[in-house]
Amino acid sequence: MPRKMIEENVREVCMLVGYDGGIDVTISAPGGEALAKKTFNPRLGIEGGISILGTTGIVEPMSEQALLDTIRVELRQRRENGADYILLAPGNYGADYIRDFIGLDPKTAVLTSNFIGDSLEFCKEFGFHGALLIGHIGKFVKLAGGMWNTHSKFGDCRMEIIASHSAALGLRAERTEEILHCATCDDALRILDEEGLKDAFLVRLGQRIGTMLGYKSGELQSGAILFSKEYGFLCETEGAEELLEQIREG
Repeated sequence: MPRKMIEENVREVCMLVGYDGGIDVTISAPGGEALAKKTFNPRLGIEGGISILGTTGIVEPMSEQALLDTIRVELRQRRENGADYILLAPGNYGADYIRDFIGLDPKTAVLTSNFIGDSLEFCKEFGFHGALLIGHIGKFVKLAGGMWNTHSKFGDCRMEIIASHSAALGLRAERTEEILHCATCDDALRILDEEGLKDAFLVRLGQRIGTMLGYKSGELQSGAILFSKEYGFLCETEGAEELLEQIREG
């Protein structure tokens, strides 16, 4: 399509100026090699330059299927390149945490966006031995409720999950009600911290997420590490450290 578009536009200009000779067309993208490093291309094995857009030249938002296809391709390539264990992160928060606190190159992780469940299914399909999820509590608390696509359009049970587990730990009704009206997970954690229940809640949350991952992952070893911007490391599921060591060893 880009070649056809170029031909059509060159022919139109030649007709307008009455030229019927030959034409040499040079396609140049100054700085394209550097720009390409900021795209998904290197992660998919495409290196050396940036893609040239065809048709309208407008970047259309990626469809959900296109995102899933990208995740699937990257996981398949990692597996074909010999990886037995894989690091998964929803997005930039997770990638930053991996770099700053785990000490690994963020490119070690495959970015899953909101497709946590689908990514685990792909890991099983390609025969990975284990997968470790690293993400912000704002997304991963939903895993405790069995939400495997964490996009808000599928629901927002964050405060309900936090409130129910907090109540089970003995949090007073009025404070539980406050949690239900919190805007962020850090706000809810602040209440639990004030009541001396934050640590107990996080242990419980890690256990619940571990249980749900076990149901979802089957024979695939799986684990999760949760963090927040305000509190840093929060909790992890049983076996998460062992999975991280396997990933470090390559």
